[in-house]
Amino acid sequence: MRSHTLHCAFAWTLALCLPVSCLAETVITRADLNFPLYSARDLVAPALAQAPPRQADSPPVEVPPVLSPQVETLQPLPPVAPVYTVPAAQIEKQGSQSLADVLRGMPGFAVNDVGPAADIHTGTYYRGSSINQSTFLLNGRPYGSNISTYHGATDLNALPVESIEKVELSSGASSTLYGTEGFGGVVNVITKKGKGPPQFKAGAEWGNYSQANYQASFSGSTEQLSYRVGYQSFLTDNRYYVPEASINRGADGLLFNGDTYRNSYSGNFTFDIDPRNAISLDVTKILSRRGLLYFGFPGSCSPTLALQCDRLDHDGFNLGLGSRHQLGAGEDSVLTVNLGYNQDYFNTYGPTGVRFNRTGTLDTNLLSARVEHDWKTAPNLQLRYGLDATSNQLNSDTLSTLPNRAPFNEVENRAVFNGALFAVGSWSVAPSAVLELGVRQTVNSRFNSYTNPSAGFRWALSPDVALRASWVLAQRNPGLDQLYVYDTVHGWLPNDQLVPETGSAYTAGLDVRFSDALEGKFTYFGSGLNNRLAVVTGQWQNVGVVATNGLEAAVRWQMAPQWSSFLNYTYTDARILTGPESGLQLGFVPYSVGQAGVGYDNSGWQANVQVTYGSGSRRAFFNFDSTNTDFSPPWASLDLRARIPINPNLAITAYVENLLDIPYERVNRTYTPGLLYRIGLQTSF
Repeated sequence: MRSHTLHCAFAWTLALCLPVSCLAETVITRADLNFPLYSARDLVAPALAQAPPRQADSPPVEVPPVLSPQVETLQPLPPVAPVYTVPAAQIEKQGSQSLADVLRGMPGFAVNDVGPAADIHTGTYYRGSSINQSTFLLNGRPYGSNISTYHGATDLNALPVESIEKVELSSGASSTLYGTEGFGGVVNVITKKGKGPPQFKAGAEWGNYSQANYQASFSGSTEQLSYRVGYQSFLTDNRYYVPEASINRGADGLLFNGDTYRNSYSGNFTFDIDPRNAISLDVTKILSRRGLLYFGFPGSCSPTLALQCDRLDHDGFNLGLGSRHQLGAGEDSVLTVNLGYNQDYFNTYGPTGVRFNRTGTLDTNLLSARVEHDWKTAPNLQLRYGLDATSNQLNSDTLSTLPNRAPFNEVENRAVFNGALFAVGSWSVAPSAVLELGVRQTVNSRFNSYTNPSAGFRWALSPDVALRASWVLAQRNPGLDQLYVYDTVHGWLPNDQLVPETGSAYTAGLDVRFSDALEGKFTYFGSGLNNRLAVVTGQWQNVGVVATNGLEAAVRWQMAPQWSSFLNYTYTDARILTGPESGLQLGFVPYSVGQAGVGYDNSGWQANVQVTYGSGSRRAFFNFDSTNTDFSPPWASLDLRARIPINPNLAITAYVENLLDIPYERVNRTYTPGLLYRIGLQTSF
């Protein structure tokens, strides 16, 4: 404990004693910097978009992720951890319909809860970490629910793509800036802003299994005001044939209770008070209604398997108000202030046996505030520091008419406050070397005070090759539901004696520009997680240690002005080190996932072909032979997306998933259909 305290104090000293010298010196501003078009952050997940030609004699310089709401950071220094970005144009090319669709194509991600028969029980993992062990942001504000009960985990399928400008994935110091729970990393979703003359856009797609997807937006800008409003609706019944081993297989051989309906509304408004000051407002409203697929075993909606009849209603609301101020006379100092509100309402309900029913409701309300100063204090030093605070209120209602669970019926109203000071300094110690030091000091009303430092380094061996490494100390606190709420659906008891999950996460990698047209990012990642949270004998417990090690590769090749290709691959060894499952891979986390593709883009004509591979993962619930080493088989899917322009304002779109028409088990007896298609129209005027 003493060494940990000394370590934290040393990190604070390094971060806060960085030189803030010489305002009298000439300071290089962002406008003075030339950012080449071939930045390594162009290694977007399925990077099929056409890239402009590049200058061969310019050194590769990267810009860290834009993580402040509506505002770009000033940092010109290369990041010491890998950064991946998917812009709106690429999201459209890959045919994504939700944030979950976007993330499954990014390096490091294993997204099980996506597509037909998406099963919220099977989860989303980044570098072996669960969805609650990474930080999710919407325009830089907290978006995740940190809920594990009643299927209330952050639902990435509910966030539509219609309003997304880009998705940024980062790690290392990003966890220092935005929260200590980022064992995996930080995912920031940035929404679109209006620009140019008023424009209306609309699109509609229809497909098999009653798929229907509708989108519409209206946007524009004046000299001082930009505005955009949008709408998206998606529905499907997912009634397709599944084998006998599948979950939720009806007497007719078709999947049942897999229907989904989602509606979303969004708005984004920015007002420039003057050239140096601006305010912004953005809002997102989500309504989701879906059936739940009960993980692990086959069967029909019957008194003995009533869980397979459950329904889940999810209503989400996110509101943000921000301001941006350029301080002083130059462009080297930016102050941002942001206020936010995020609500997630989850209601799970269904039968229990022949005569009984139960309902579980979770309503979380999160208020957030953040002040950040982004300051280039010297030509070789960038400092980001500030404070943030959140107040999280959970209201839950547990109701069951089943006699042996009725005694646990209750209403819980719990709250927790979290405040933090943070500082990250990026120091160019030499023309080819960058040192990054950061620290976050947190005060929590439930878990007291704790310090989380971070460090990183990047060394450019040549204009085409750079080494990098990062490390961060992380902590994820138990959710209020795990501490206080009885799960009447699954019969799980809370535990108010839980302690936080703690540990560290680290990366080491190589960025290589093989030629002007070919680039690659290669990363080793790892983490050590102590006090892992899991359900043991019907109650939440801290069960032990998990060690994760893996490799990421992301390669992009611009073969010709109209042709491009990409390759992403991730290997993850997430090993349980203690407890009855010691030595086993974490359930639902595949060892290998990969994606590769080729794209054509010319004058509005687009064609993108990609193949996705999964090695299969350990089935973690209700194995037929009572073993815990049962794995689902490997699978692969070949997909096509095309756009055919009719005129400048009208185009036909087509998307075909699983061209080979071979059904497969995606995870834990959840089966996909064979060929899946959508055909639609896009228009703008």
